[in-house]
Amino acid sequence: MKEREGGSVALITVTVMLGMIMAIIDTTIVNVAIQTIGGNLGATVDEVAWVATGYILASVVVMPLNGWLTALLGRKKFYAISLAIFTVASFFCGTARSIWVLVFYRIVQGIGGGALQPTAQAILFETFPPQRRGAAMAIFGMGAMVGPAIGPTLGGWIVDNASWPLIFYINIPIGIVAFLMTLAFIPDPKFIAKAKGGIDWIGLGLLTAGLASLQFVLEQGERDDWFSSQAIQILTVVSAVSLIVFVVKTLQDRYPIVDLNVFKFRSFSIGSFLGIIMGFGLYGTALILPLFFQSILGFTAYDTGLALMPGAFATAASMLIIGRILNRIDGRWSIVFGTLLFAWSTWLLGGLTVQAGYWDVFWPRLVQGFALGFLFVPLTTISLGDVPRAELAGATGVFTLLRQLGGSLGIAILTTMLTHQTAVAWNVLASGVTQTHGYTTQQLTGLVSQQSAMIAYNYLFRVTAIVFVLSTPLIFFVRKPQRSAMTVAVAVE
Repeated sequence: MKEREGGSVALITVTVMLGMIMAIIDTTIVNVAIQTIGGNLGATVDEVAWVATGYILASVVVMPLNGWLTALLGRKKFYAISLAIFTVASFFCGTARSIWVLVFYRIVQGIGGGALQPTAQAILFETFPPQRRGAAMAIFGMGAMVGPAIGPTLGGWIVDNASWPLIFYINIPIGIVAFLMTLAFIPDPKFIAKAKGGIDWIGLGLLTAGLASLQFVLEQGERDDWFSSQAIQILTVVSAVSLIVFVVKTLQDRYPIVDLNVFKFRSFSIGSFLGIIMGFGLYGTALILPLFFQSILGFTAYDTGLALMPGAFATAASMLIIGRILNRIDGRWSIVFGTLLFAWSTWLLGGLTVQAGYWDVFWPRLVQGFALGFLFVPLTTISLGDVPRAELAGATGVFTLLRQLGGSLGIAILTTMLTHQTAVAWNVLASGVTQTHGYTTQQLTGLVSQQSAMIAYNYLFRVTAIVFVLSTPLIFFVRKPQRSAMTVAVAVE
């Protein structure tokens, strides 16, 4: 491979993927171990939920600051510091013997982890020449999409065969290797201008208050019965006012901490909106599927991980395919294909029954995973394609943030719908039970509960399919990629 300043493309790729995959897998491993952690630390369900919520709150605040922090510290130093924070915090997470101490270290871990994914994406996009950026985003996508599928399997095995601190300790050797490789191979590009204007504390405070409040509302809203909770009402107002004032202030500032000018590029703006929908489907189904497998089909945590694995391997395969052909096709048609294929797979999941087994979910999951490669890679490549290299760090941070918020929105909507539709189905089914037919009242109640939940899950899967189908026309508002322009860009480099 062609050499770039600071190291080869291959070594740079391995370096950033180590850090990013570590952060992504760690998040999903923790989700599997939440119940075990709560039991060992004597925490309530609401308290232990903060182990996941605290990390996400910290990471979503850091994501949009990616461009500003890169300019302030330099690419190499910023990525190295993020890795160091994440790795050191992982060690202290494993040593925690109190739930709130663990939550504190998870927040610190989120500060480091929130920067790893958008920074890795920016580095890969800049490192690979324009005609190979599809391959770069395929490599990035394999980490972003396959990681969440590996995490539950690995986490389930650790929880069943070892102690929960191991889910944090396994980050330490990986983090150390990634840190040393960053110092050795990650370059500091000359086109990244130094940050000017000092630290905008007011803007930083508004952004932190707005995003943290919004994420909390999305995370906790369903649990607190949404706007019947005074805390949710107050934080909704705080989020709306803070973010509106932040946007107005940022557009007027000469040296903003988040560059919103990237939205002047049509492909980036529409691609970001589609990214929110993709986050809705990816993160929403990533939450709903494990719940469905365990509560309806009776899978263990480890079995659930195995059920998710076929989709991960299919995603890896489709990303390798699209990474090789993207430069020779109109990427918009690939996004259409991936979107409709994903919709079909979720529609198939919506036809399952309580008697479904592993092989009944195997094929829909395989199709769903295969669809993600054709959707994710070209969407990311096209969305960032018009953004100048000097603005990529900020653009990837905003793009990643919107996808994360889309995921949080999807989870909030789907969990609320799950509760509501289960109650509706229960009322309908219970009203139709007129005789026992040899069943006890307890048995009948169990059957009605199971069928009610099954109906609700089927409803959610098919709503997700409809959302993806309805989003398809937006793809053609994205500017058609100009391969000739890409060739010129290669010649200039």
